[in-house]
Amino acid sequence: MKKVFMFFGIASIAVLMSSCATLGLGGMVYEGITVSHSVTSNTISDNTKVGKSNYISVLGIVAVGDGGVNAAAKNAGIKKISHVDEQKTSILGVFTKSETIVYGE
Repeated sequence: MKKVFMFFGIASIAVLMSSCATLGLGGMVYEGITVSHSVTSNTISDNTKVGKSNYISVLGIVAVGDGGVNAAAKNAGIKKISHVDEQKTSILGVFTKSETIVYGE
């Protein structure tokens, strides 16, 4: 019986660590990071707009939302993109939120 519990315990840990809901950068219990993805030759001016879009994932089974760069730019009316950041939050790999932040004019 001990072997059965040990097998299921190890299998559960393996599933949690390989889940699509985990971000792969560390922080198995909690992760809150910001990552810069792209930079263009367009510079930031006084008229800089910020657009955001996001998606969420639950248990790596269900994911909803549009976290794309185009959606974020459209939300703020941005025509010329300066740079893009992404903020990720994950709690135990069970709940993950990813937000794309676009800066530009």
